[in-house]
Amino acid sequence: MKGDAAPAGEGAGPEVLALAKVVARLRSEIVGLEGIAATTAVVERAKGVLMAQAEVSAEAAYEMLLDSARKRGGTLLEECWITLGQVRSPPLPGIDSVAPPAGTTLVGPMKEQAASAFSRERYLVGRRHGGAGLRPLLARLAEGLATTQGGDDIAELLRTVLDGAVGVDAVMIYSLTPAGSLELTGRAGIDEALAEQWRHIPPLSGVAALEAIAGCQALWLEDPAEDGRRYLLIGDPPERWLSRAWLPVPGIGPPKAAIGFLRPEPGPFAADTRALLRRAAQLCAGRLGAPERASGTDAADGGVTSVQRVLDALSGPAILLTPLRSEAGQVEDYRIDAAAPESVDVAGRRGKELVGRRILETYPTVAGTPLWDGYLETLTTGTTYEGDPFTYEEVITGVPRRSVYSVRASRLEDHLVVSWIRHDTSEREARRLADMQRLGNLGWAGWNLTTDTITWSEQVYAIFDRDPRDGPMTLEELPQHLLPDDFPRLGAAVRRLLSKGEAVDQPFRITTAHGVRHLRIVAEAQTDADGTPVEVHGFFQDVSAQRGAELALLESERAVLLQRGMLQAERALAARLQETLLPIPEQFLELAGLCIDVAYVPADSGVNVGGDWYSAIELPDGSALFVVGDVAGHGLAAVGTMAQLRFTTKGMTVTGSPLPDVLRRLNTLLLHTASDPSTSATATMVMARYQPWDRRLIWVRAGHLPPLLVRGDRASFLEQPPGTLLGATVDTSYEQAFIDLMPGDHLLLYTDGLVEEPGEDLDVGLDRLASTALRLLQEGHGDSLARTLAAMCRDSRDDICVLDIHVPDDARAP
Repeated sequence: MKGDAAPAGEGAGPEVLALAKVVARLRSEIVGLEGIAATTAVVERAKGVLMAQAEVSAEAAYEMLLDSARKRGGTLLEECWITLGQVRSPPLPGIDSVAPPAGTTLVGPMKEQAASAFSRERYLVGRRHGGAGLRPLLARLAEGLATTQGGDDIAELLRTVLDGAVGVDAVMIYSLTPAGSLELTGRAGIDEALAEQWRHIPPLSGVAALEAIAGCQALWLEDPAEDGRRYLLIGDPPERWLSRAWLPVPGIGPPKAAIGFLRPEPGPFAADTRALLRRAAQLCAGRLGAPERASGTDAADGGVTSVQRVLDALSGPAILLTPLRSEAGQVEDYRIDAAAPESVDVAGRRGKELVGRRILETYPTVAGTPLWDGYLETLTTGTTYEGDPFTYEEVITGVPRRSVYSVRASRLEDHLVVSWIRHDTSEREARRLADMQRLGNLGWAGWNLTTDTITWSEQVYAIFDRDPRDGPMTLEELPQHLLPDDFPRLGAAVRRLLSKGEAVDQPFRITTAHGVRHLRIVAEAQTDADGTPVEVHGFFQDVSAQRGAELALLESERAVLLQRGMLQAERALAARLQETLLPIPEQFLELAGLCIDVAYVPADSGVNVGGDWYSAIELPDGSALFVVGDVAGHGLAAVGTMAQLRFTTKGMTVTGSPLPDVLRRLNTLLLHTASDPSTSATATMVMARYQPWDRRLIWVRAGHLPPLLVRGDRASFLEQPPGTLLGATVDTSYEQAFIDLMPGDHLLLYTDGLVEEPGEDLDVGLDRLASTALRLLQEGHGDSLARTLAAMCRDSRDDICVLDIHVPDDARAP
């Protein structure tokens, strides 16, 4: 057995040599990473200075440093030191705040301008933020940050520069620990006792700094009463600072720190103030949020992760292809390792749904095409491939789908970056969009706040009744067309959209040559890295027809409710009149030796009372009068007609008028009292006079149902004399009939509610009444026949009135 292993050199096995190479490479990478870490702070400080002085992004500042280094023939680190050496020292801590330079627009605590919400000048990027007014303030911050020595220095610098400009009275800087809690790493304007109290904050809910870091967005606390119910407010007392802003410190990856700007002045932060504080937090990123090192995963995947980050920021379709080679080194296929969010293929697969797919497995018909050859040539020679438009067809769920593409491919190390333009959908989608706008009576609109460019679709011109030759309407023109009542609400919505970037869905009204139109705006804002709205897009919709239908429906509902209230009041009044006119005895009556059972049941549905009535009185000669009537219609009119007939009938019969004459005069009365003969009231009635001395019943009818006689074990309807309903015609005649009653007889007078059923023949109801009455008498309901029959029909849709005239069994013979 051999002793020590051979050294990594001559005589060593291939495995050992390979391992030695790996170790050497890793050591060199570690050395390189350590060098990068040593220079990161200097590079970030220099970038921050250039960002403030030239008002450029971090990426642009880095490119400027590289360009200067190339021109000088030096290294990047040397250029960074040169840049930092040219800045002035910051004011010493403790010196009174210096006022901003003369001419700046940020003098005093920056308040919301009193300009109208419809002044577009205040929303344009670069103008509303003070322009030249921001530059000196940010330059002072950048100069000071280059030489600060810790969190307290940074906080004091921020307070010193921002106090006079925006009224920042105190600054607190919190850093996120691995455990998720917060540590106070910088303060200014905060006394030692308060700092000690809030030095460590556990990961609790209701902590604004923690929420700003977790949500990666600024929190503007502008209402102490409302904010105090949601957040833990720092201060003793908390009312010391009436407005606060907590901003996450940006960096590579999730934020790890937050800066709190505390103001004693109440009220909201103005738009330019918010922009200034965001830029200040960005400048502090190099000191508080140092960039993370490149992860081992990113290095191991050949930079795919970095490419994916770049593609995520791109607009339009683009993918990264990795060639899959055979053992001989020939390209057999390509794999999609990264994709931009707007990448969509013919099958509708989008963005990261494409990642991991192989070209020939997913798009097999590409093989052998000029596109495939172009990929290979670009990968081999490095020349960019831009092919002619080609047609690609794929069968999806049995349906062929065809699209036309123009493809561009570029080499990136051993990968291909492929982008494309899809041609065939533009005209079709434009046509569909136009149809959608026309059918929905809506149109899209956009406004670029950087270039002050407004675009309208054709339908918006139609909605606003505006000539397309006049171009889109500016924000200042809109109030000229608004109804005054809608001005405040729409103005508030405009401020929310253009100042804070909040989406809006707001109705409003405008005046046009064709009258008032009801419109709706739905819009959202796109913001830059600072959260400042830079572009607005949305749509206007004409909802006049819908609003008109809503108003008509509302008016109809009001009319129905009013009518219902009137009918209910009328029913209540009619019911009280009916109760007064038609007192229902609790027990049977005794008239002229007869037992009279009376029942009255109002209809169970509807809001109107009917005109059914009865009368049972004793006449001066000892005879008895029985009447049952039914006035057509419902409500107060029917009750009034009923009262008129009831009292007139009593009066005429008491004076001795024959029964046929009474009906003729009642008919004349109804015809005479109607203002319009064609609309006169009508009524049916049956009237009987009983003579106890000979038990004879004389009766007449006016279009009413026949009386039912129950004698022994037989029930039959009386044969009716001629007589039409009252109030129908002038030429009418009435005759009377006679019947002699016998002991034990029951004679029923009733209204149609007792026998009529919807959809049923009247004869069926009459037969049912006869059989039911006979059965009830056989079961012993002779004393309450009328009430029992009425109770059995409580679901009737019409009033029920029943009069049972009973001759006692012990009645003496005449």
